Formats: sequence, C-alpha cells, structure tokens
Amino acid sequence: MKEDKKAYWENIYQTKKTEEVSWTQAVPHSSLGFIKSFNLAKDAKIIDIGGGDSTLVDYLLKEGFSDITVLDISEAALDRARLRLGEKSRQVKWIVSDITDFKPNEHYDLWHDRATFHFLTERKQIKQYIASAAMAINNYMIIGTFSKQGPEKCSGLHVKQYSETLLQHTLSKQFKKLKCISEDHLTPFKTIQNFLFCSFKKHPLNV
Repeated sequence: MKEDKKAYWENIYQTKKTEEVSWTQAVPHSSLGFIKSFNLAKDAKIIDIGGGDSTLVDYLLKEGFSDITVLDISEAALDRARLRLGEKSRQVKWIVSDITDFKPNEHYDLWHDRATFHFLTERKQIKQYIASAAMAINNYMIIGTFSKQGPEKCSGLHVKQYSETLLQHTLSKQFKKLKCISEDHLTPFKTIQNFLFCSFKKHPLNV
C-alpha cells in the first residue's frame, strides 16, 4: 500500500505541471505570517512536511533562515523545487519519505505542514504522525488542513476535514494550541478551498 501511495504521488508530479494541481500557491502568506510571529533565530531548525515543490522554502531562504529541511514522499516533487532554486538548493536538506515512516534524527524549532496531515484518514496513520512530530519538535508546529467547509477529496483521494476543536483535541496531549485562522485558497482552476491553519507549541513536559 505504501508503495502504491508513493507511486501515486510520483505520477502526479511527473505528469502535472505546477499550475495543474489545486494546492499551488504563489505566496504562502498564512504560513509566513505564523512563522514571523514566532521571532525565530535565523539559524532555527525548520522542517516543511510534505513541502513538495512549495515556494515556502524560497521565502525562508530570502528571510535568511539557514537550517531548512523539506520532506516529501515524492522525489519528483523535490526535484522540481531543487531545479527552481538552482544553486540555492544546496543550502537545503531534502528528505524523501512517507511522513508515517519518518524517523527524525534532528530536533526542529518549527514543524510546518500545509496539506499533508489531512491525507491521513486512519487512526494508526494519525498516531504515527503525532509520534514523529512529538519526537522531532522542540518548539512550534504549524498545520494547515481542509476545514469542515473544505473539500472532502483532493487529487482523487479522501481527506479528513478538521474543525478548530477537533484539531486541538487531536494534538492536545503533546501540543498547546496558540492560534487558528481560516483561509480561502483560490486554486489555479479558480475554485475555493477553505483551510484551517493553526499554530501550536509543544508542552514543556514533552520537550
């Protein structure tokens, strides 16, 4: 099954252009706003979960952050980002992994995830994700998921929609909610997807 999932996403990125997938976002305003609010040091360790060919890494580099990791299940997605960044890609660590298989060997000051968590629809997958996050995170987490008003499927796959209360409850043993916002994402197809973006801080006793 995991091989099938990887093949599925490799096919997406090998056959569709950036403007042909719904999650494309020219400027990740919400993510950048949350990150700015944390006042992180420029050498803070940041990991972008399911980052694919997202432009978030471009903006983090422009802001002067020097310890950035991008993780994605698709090698093709990361290849796109590396090609776009050119020489700057050498400043970034790239990890090809299914998030449910990820065994972090570093601790991160910020864990960012826009639109990976909601693809985990089984309890076991969600538990694996939270265990990895709890192991890896020293300080902050940002998660963007489809809200209860958002799509029920993405790229042909079912997703799990979240309310603020449900997302907070799901992560409450390890993380304290700081702030949540709602965002309407305009896709390249001119449709609207409603996202829930929340920031969290790891409970001190779990650090």
